[in-house]
Amino acid sequence: MSEQPDVDTLGYEQARDELVEVVRALEVGGLGLDESVALWERGEALARRCESQLAGARERIEAKLNEAESSDT
Repeated sequence: MSEQPDVDTLGYEQARDELVEVVRALEVGGLGLDESVALWERGEALARRCESQLAGARERIEAKLNEAESSDT
């Protein structure tokens, strides 16, 4: 595999798209054990990044909703 950016620098869409490619590559198979394990580990890191980004978005939305409710009262 070519040099890849650090997972922590990826935006949600980039991480999601790369995760889709990782899953495809693993499903197709034909990779050696070491390459498969490395790809699996990259996929796990990408999934965690996506989850983290979604959690952050959810927190921001909830904060805005709470802020709006507070200003209404």
